[in-house]
Amino acid sequence: MGKRAKRGKAETLALPKAARVAIGAVAVAIVGYSLLSRPAGVQSQQKPSPHQAQASSSPVYVATPAHVSVPAPAPIPAPAPAPLVEPPKAAEGPGAFVRQVVDYASHQTPGTVIVDTKNTFLYFVLNDTQALRYGIGVGREGFTWSGEQTVARKTEWPDWRPPTEMLVRQPYLPRFMAGGPGNPLGARAMYLGETEFRIHGTNKPDTIGKRVSSGCIRLTNDDVVDLYERVKVGAKVIVLPATAAQMQSSGPKIAEVQ
Repeated sequence: MGKRAKRGKAETLALPKAARVAIGAVAVAIVGYSLLSRPAGVQSQQKPSPHQAQASSSPVYVATPAHVSVPAPAPIPAPAPAPLVEPPKAAEGPGAFVRQVVDYASHQTPGTVIVDTKNTFLYFVLNDTQALRYGIGVGREGFTWSGEQTVARKTEWPDWRPPTEMLVRQPYLPRFMAGGPGNPLGARAMYLGETEFRIHGTNKPDTIGKRVSSGCIRLTNDDVVDLYERVKVGAKVIVLPATAAQMQSSGPKIAEVQ
């Protein structure tokens, strides 16, 4: 091949190479211009991940640490001592005949028994100002009595022999009934002097607070057992007339018993 032909071939190959160089220079110039024209304070940011986006959207509050003084615990007050005497209850209501200690000014010797016929209560005197009160049943109209007696004797589960006067009024009554749960005298009996009257229990507790007897004073079996253990043979028993006892607002009181 001649020199002319070789030169033409070299020029043909050189033109595309020059074009590539020119294109590359133009690209470099464009990139450089874009870098120079961007504000210096702007930086490229990557798109946050979903976890990062959620975390950044939740507000965070940081409390300023402060010194908190804890007050000393208040002292626990000591419980009040239980009263030595149960306060008296009103005469009305289902609890009125429950055995209880009450204020009672009698000025009688401790151990004396006072029967308040009007209000159907029996008092066992403890001291000058207190007594143990029981609910009782008393004589019905025409069979009440009053006066002073002594406890002549005491019997557990007493036998019952109705007096002649009672048999005249109620001839259907048995002439004798052995002591036991079915006996109308109940669990205990305290006989008053030489009379036919007794303080005794009953197999009909629903009659307490009522006027149903023929003159005897009746208590529930639980109460008569309690009273039986307290009362001594020879103890004084005062039965007040139905008009003598007075009830005061501060508790059961009576005028001084002579």
